[in-house]
Amino acid sequence: MNARLLDTELETFIHSLESGTIAKVLRVIELLEMFGNRLGMPHSKSVGYGLFELRIRGIQEVRIFYAFTGGEAVLLHGYVKKSRRAPLKELQTARRKRKSS
Repeated sequence: MNARLLDTELETFIHSLESGTIAKVLRVIELLEMFGNRLGMPHSKSVGYGLFELRIRGIQEVRIFYAFTGGEAVLLHGYVKKSRRAPLKELQTARRKRKSS
């Protein structure tokens, strides 16, 4: 399965992370490409609305929202996790980007 970034905003976000975290993000994206919708915890979790989140653990806790569209995974929006629950603002951004993709 192919995984693609929706826009350069997400690419810029990934490049802004610490180098060790970037490596982990790329590794989890590879896992998503290998396993597709079979990828589960601890790497991926459904958050509703047809959205899923990639879960990257480490010094920087990162979440990247994605959706399956036309046989591929489209990576929509990412953020550095600072609280237990996904902030509503981040989830709304991902939902808006999914509608426009």
